[in-house]
Amino acid sequence: MSADIVPWPHEQPAAVRTWEAPVPLGARPALPVFPAHVFPSWLAEFVGALAEETQTPPDLAGCIALAAISTAAGGRALVTVRGTWSEPVNIYTVVAMPPGSRKSPVFRAIVSPLLAAEKLLQEQVKPQITEARIAQKVAQEAAEKATHKATTIRGEAAPAALAEAQSAAFAVDSITVPVEPRLVSDDATPETATTLLTEQGGRLAVLSAEGGIFATLAGRYSGTPNLDLFLKGHAGDLLIVDRRDRRERVDNPALTLGLAVQPEIITEIAKSPGFRGRGLLGRILYSLPASNVGFRVIEPDPIPELVSAAYAANLERLVLTMHGWTDPARLILSPEAAELFAEQRRHTEPRLRPHTGDLGHIADWAAKFDGAVARLAGLLHLAGHIEDGWRRPIDGATMAAAMELGEYFTAHALAAFDAMGADPDQEAARTVHGWLTRGRPECFTRRDAHRALQRHFKKAADLEPALDLLEHLGWIRRELDPPGTRGNPSPRYAVHPDLCQPTA
Repeated sequence: MSADIVPWPHEQPAAVRTWEAPVPLGARPALPVFPAHVFPSWLAEFVGALAEETQTPPDLAGCIALAAISTAAGGRALVTVRGTWSEPVNIYTVVAMPPGSRKSPVFRAIVSPLLAAEKLLQEQVKPQITEARIAQKVAQEAAEKATHKATTIRGEAAPAALAEAQSAAFAVDSITVPVEPRLVSDDATPETATTLLTEQGGRLAVLSAEGGIFATLAGRYSGTPNLDLFLKGHAGDLLIVDRRDRRERVDNPALTLGLAVQPEIITEIAKSPGFRGRGLLGRILYSLPASNVGFRVIEPDPIPELVSAAYAANLERLVLTMHGWTDPARLILSPEAAELFAEQRRHTEPRLRPHTGDLGHIADWAAKFDGAVARLAGLLHLAGHIEDGWRRPIDGATMAAAMELGEYFTAHALAAFDAMGADPDQEAARTVHGWLTRGRPECFTRRDAHRALQRHFKKAADLEPALDLLEHLGWIRRELDPPGTRGNPSPRYAVHPDLCQPTA
């Protein structure tokens, strides 16, 4: 026992008292499994069957399926919540799973119909591209001839020749060659993604079974973090990029992000400059499913052909149905959905309070939580009404399903930010726990802890949150002052036997 920690003879030794098993520091209740049942049947059945065939948690297929729906609809629809508040239906989602978790097969199965739809769109526009290029070439040749004539002719015919040259130049400018449609990019640099986004009318998805895009954003190639595209591409804010050769502008960018990364990436991105301070981490819907490696069925059932075909057909149909929308379709809430959403916001607000709210330490994420639920409601609505979703309001059942998804993502966000070290009370408690583990005292005072940990806690009072949390988890227990104690003694604590007993 440390020389400055004095036992209390009037007390029964802490090690022989009755103690409950302590809760592991930093542990949270088991995270919920992705609620695939909230999806329309064609999507729910595919997600379940894909998870079974690949022997992966449904969280992986579920989150990437949401990103696929966002790819189809992002930038082409808005959920009108109330007044001027509307939410675009594009989302950012990141699933963290260890190596060997079969992320790539799941990605391929989900993204393949998007690529097929992309190819079909490209085939449809090819004749228009060819026609426009020929017309542009003919117009350019005519403009060159007219310009040559205008520069050589003299006399009374000169004004008419000049007017003819100007008219020919305007004709060239009036011809626009359609851009080949793109829905999906992979590990593009922010500059390349910005150009693609501009060419595609402000709509693009970055989908990848790796997390390399985060290193790129952090400045892997440029040496300087470049987050503007991914900040504005989520919020829909005006994006202007001035370059030496051209100026790129997107009025309402809508970027979709769907990634599957290794768990350590979640910890690393919190250290990247600006990622949290500028709000990027607060825009992501996180999923941290438990690994089932070592418990997988060797010969699982394959995806039924009808289920796979229905998924591919419906996703392709959603892409083709929504792709023509240049002005976003406006989705409204039914009275029942509006009331449910209002009740959710009333429930969310106190959770954001510093110190007392369970989401206070991740307020940067939680402040966008209600908006994320509105976006999820819009995606579920469009997936459930592929042909005419814009003609009908979002109903109460769909909003309830989105709220259930929201609670799933909230639980996983708490775990993700805990892995990032976002909760200062948790970090402080770990520091005190480590000190107790090294010294193994049976009891201590707050003054004892402060003397040993002054490098971490400037004042003894700064220890209170950590001590309260350790007591709540059952690692320590506040003791009464001995009879006859005068003044204002330092609070005393008994230590759980698991910490104070010597190791074998």
